[in-house]
Amino acid sequence: MADRYNIHSQLEHLQSKYVGTGHADMTKYEWLINQHRDSYASYIGHHHMMEFFAIAENESKARIKFNFIQKMLQPCGPPPEKPKED
Repeated sequence: MADRYNIHSQLEHLQSKYVGTGHADMTKYEWLINQHRDSYASYIGHHHMMEFFAIAENESKARIKFNFIQKMLQPCGPPPEKPKED
């Protein structure tokens, strides 16, 4: 029983410290947003990845970086409509 409590407290600590780790009320859309933004941030932060994308798309590194930053705003499109409560 003590191990279970310890694991849950560690998980709660991680969830409060890092936004992308999720929580029980997180929707699939929010989870995907976090994954896409983390991926784009990683691509921008690693110089060799930027070079790879620039060569693959035949664009400058600055243009690729600009496009990735723009995609971070709404990487999965607009949020889905929430069901109306009566």
